[in-house]
Amino acid sequence: MSKNPFGNMGNLLKQAQAMQEKLGKIQEEAAAKTVQASAGGGMVTVTANGGMQITNVAIEPEVLKSEDLDMLQDLLVAATNEALRKAKELMADEVKGLTGGLGIPGM
Repeated sequence: MSKNPFGNMGNLLKQAQAMQEKLGKIQEEAAAKTVQASAGGGMVTVTANGGMQITNVAIEPEVLKSEDLDMLQDLLVAATNEALRKAKELMADEVKGLTGGLGIPGM
């Protein structure tokens, strides 16, 4: 009697489907979580969610009084990049529990 080389394929597909469903739920939950980053000692604060979307930008009125447009732009870029970095880290931490730290590309 020979073993069926595809015997575990159905089980493997079920496991992959269950993992995909769990990943979808994790992504949904992470999208509801937010992270904040600020630049210029808190003069500009950017909030992002786990879905990598900017949800809020707060600018202290002091920055506008200086009328230094270049500085404001630099602060916005710095705070936005840091908020997105933190959001990416948040998602990676959430997914790490699902993948067991395997480091699957794209996750």
